[in-house]
Amino acid sequence: MRTGASFCAALLFGVALAGCAALPGGGPPPVDAFDLTTPSVAQAGRRASRTQLLITEPTAIKALDGQDIVIKTNSGAIQFLGGARWADRLPRIVQARLADLYQRSGRFSGVGKPGEGLAIDYQVLADLRAFDIRVGGQDRAEVEIFVRLLNDRTGVVRASQSFTGSSPVSGSGGQAFAAALDRAFANAVADLVDWTGSHI
Repeated sequence: MRTGASFCAALLFGVALAGCAALPGGGPPPVDAFDLTTPSVAQAGRRASRTQLLITEPTAIKALDGQDIVIKTNSGAIQFLGGARWADRLPRIVQARLADLYQRSGRFSGVGKPGEGLAIDYQVLADLRAFDIRVGGQDRAEVEIFVRLLNDRTGVVRASQSFTGSSPVSGSGGQAFAAALDRAFANAVADLVDWTGSHI
């Protein structure tokens, strides 16, 4: 699964590439580092509420709580893609993209992450249950994010739902796998803002 590339191509979906120069002296092969993009969200006709949201860092099992791109085989075995990784820990990337998504929607008076000093009304609690490439037959990216809306004043969960997305892999290697995961993530969170607005 290693790309073996000694050069890096810029990606249209916002890839951050690291280590793109061949290392002298027979060092380890370069590793491409990938980011996720913030999906587009419709703003027309949407009325902003006075609600302020806190986007916490998602929880995840150990295999997803790092920079490795996860591959799952038909047998259920978990492998890590060689020669490519996420640009940061995956939960931190997802947290940043969810915060961007809510902010760009214009639906809420304030959106932030812990430590940013907002007077919070609701916390968006996410759990990464799947974020991987399924191989064997038609390779595809699968994303599942379980989200809870927690009333910060009462400690009561107002609503919860699992959001899923899938996308076939077009091509091979790290770039193709990361692009498929990016599309699957966008599919998974396509209705997240509307769902949140309808429950608070």
